[in-house]
Amino acid sequence: MPDTASTDGPPSFDDPFSGDDVEQRIYGTILQTREPATARAIAERVECDPKTARKYLSWFADLGIATRHDGHPITYERNDAYFEWRHINQLAAGHSVEELQERVRDLTAQIAEYEDAYDAATPATVDAVAMIETSDERTIDAVYSDLADWATAREERERYERARQQRAGADGEQASG
Repeated sequence: MPDTASTDGPPSFDDPFSGDDVEQRIYGTILQTREPATARAIAERVECDPKTARKYLSWFADLGIATRHDGHPITYERNDAYFEWRHINQLAAGHSVEELQERVRDLTAQIAEYEDAYDAATPATVDAVAMIETSDERTIDAVYSDLADWATAREERERYERARQQRAGADGEQASG
């Protein structure tokens, strides 16, 4: 009987990069790294030679994807600023100034609703426990969910605004050139 197990679908959680080449496995590992790690530790995780890991990690650091921390031993970690910059560039490239502006307006309205509902300027200034103690309508889970959504909306608005400014600047340069 033929093997009916599907090879389609996501890779196993234990080894999500098993089918990728060494460069992709190192890239995937550095993306998951939340604390600085040595080239040797990354090499062990992706099952490659430490020299190979160092070569790719150095290259990723040169590209800005990873941050190299000098010391003994040298360590590497994901460069979140690079991925933020990349995301903003993708937003600017994929949307018109008008679309970006509309999204900024929508997010601003959403943020204003949270500010009114919680009588606060930012989600960080809201005392969730005190909020539920004075309200019969809200649960702690609902308040925490609102605060998380509010914080996300503020971050997203900042990204869209930066993308809008970038796109407006690029469109202005093209129009004047």
